[in-house]
Amino acid sequence: MTGPQGAISPRRRREVLAALRRGTVPAHGLDQLAVGLDKFATECGAELDAVGSGGAVFKAVRGDYGAGKTFFARWLADTARKKGFASTEVQINEIDTPLHRLETVYRRMIESLRTDTLPPSALRPIVDSWLFTVESDAADEHGEVSDEAVEALLEQRLSEVAARAPVFPMAIRTYRKLVAAEDNEAADGLIAWLGGQPHVAANVKRLAGVKGDLDHYLAFGFLKGLLAILRDSGHSGLLLVLDEVETLQRVRSDARAKALNALRQLMDEVHDGSFPGLYLLITGTPAFFEGRQGIQLLPPLADRLHADFSRDPRFDNPRAPQLRLSGFDLDKLVELGTRVRALFTADVEDAERIRRTADDEFLRAFASSVAGGLGGKVGTAPRLFLRKLVDVLDTIELHPDFDPRTDYDVTITPAELNDAEREAAATRSADDIDLDV
Repeated sequence: MTGPQGAISPRRRREVLAALRRGTVPAHGLDQLAVGLDKFATECGAELDAVGSGGAVFKAVRGDYGAGKTFFARWLADTARKKGFASTEVQINEIDTPLHRLETVYRRMIESLRTDTLPPSALRPIVDSWLFTVESDAADEHGEVSDEAVEALLEQRLSEVAARAPVFPMAIRTYRKLVAAEDNEAADGLIAWLGGQPHVAANVKRLAGVKGDLDHYLAFGFLKGLLAILRDSGHSGLLLVLDEVETLQRVRSDARAKALNALRQLMDEVHDGSFPGLYLLITGTPAFFEGRQGIQLLPPLADRLHADFSRDPRFDNPRAPQLRLSGFDLDKLVELGTRVRALFTADVEDAERIRRTADDEFLRAFASSVAGGLGGKVGTAPRLFLRKLVDVLDTIELHPDFDPRTDYDVTITPAELNDAEREAAATRSADDIDLDV
C-alpha cells in the first residue's frame, strides 16, 4: 500500500507534481509519496477490508504540527477509494465547523464527498446510481419497473434508516418522482436538503412532506442513510476524516464539553454497530489526547482512546485506538525527494541529465538546507522541501546550463510559510544568540 509499487499514469503524475508546486497535498497518487507509513499499511488495509465487509472502525491519529497527520489521512482516503470506498474530509474549526454541531459536520462531509471516479460533491450521482440499482432489482423481481415495486423495495432497503430518520426515505422517494417529472430545480433543492444545506426553499420541502433544516440529532440518521445507499450501490463503505480536532482546546468550555461528548457518542455508535460501512478517522496533536483541555476532560472518551506510547515508537501497536506519527528525519526526507525525482523524470526526454544533476548527494544537502531554514526541524520541512525541489527540477529541465549547486540558494520568505513552518523558522538555538562577554 505504500511506495511507488505500481504504475502511475502521466496525468496522475502531472497532478501530483502540480499540487507539490502549490505546496498542497495531492488528491491522488499519495502511495507514491508515503514514506514511513509501511508499519501502518497492513493493519489499515485489514481494517478497511473489515469495514467493507459490514464492520465499522474508529481510529485516532496523533502527531505534532508538521508530523504528517493530514497527509496520513489523505493517503488512507486514497487507499480506501482504490478499495471501492467513498471518502470525505472535514476540517474541524470553532467558527465554520464546530464539532458539537453535527449537522454542520454532516453538511461539510457531503460537500467534500467523493469516490475514485466522482469529484466532490458526489451525493447526487451516488443517489442516482442507487435508485438505478433499486429500479433494476425491482424489474428483475417483477419483470417490469413499476412505481409500486420500486417504492416497496426502496422502503425495504431504507427501513433501518427510517427508524431513526423517517424524513430521509421520504425525501428520497420525492426526489425520484421529481427526476422522473424532469423538475430539476426542485430535485436539486431536495438533494441540497439531503446534504444538510440550510435555506432550501419551503415549497421544495413541502413536496417531500418535510419541515425545517437538518439538526444535530437527525445528522446521525442521515449518515446512516448515506451509508446504506453507498453499500447498496456497490461501494465498500465510507472513510470519514475529522481533521484537526485539537481546535476543540481553543473553544469555550461549554462548547468544548458538548464537542467531546459528541465525539464520544460517535465513537460509541461506531462500536455498537450503528454505522456499518464507516471508517471514522480523527487527527489531533498529542496535547489534545493528553493535555488538560482535550479528551482528558471527558474520562470515558479518554479511556476509549487510550493507547500505550511509553515504548520505543518502533514497537507501537497499529491495532490500538490511536496511531502515533513520529514525523520525518533527514533520511526519510531524502527518500521522499528520490520518489519525487522519479515521478518527475518518468516521462521527460532528458531524464538521465536531471537525475545526474539532482543526484542523491544533492538531495541530502538540499534537504538539510531547507530544514536548516526552519530551525533545523526536519519534521516540519516536507511540504516546503517538496515545493522547492519541484521548482529546482523544473529549472534543471528547462535550462540545461543550470547547476543547482552553484546557481541556486535556498531562501525562505515568511509569505511561503504556514503557521507550523513559521514557528519553526523563528526557533533559534543557543548557538545563534550573541552574548556580550
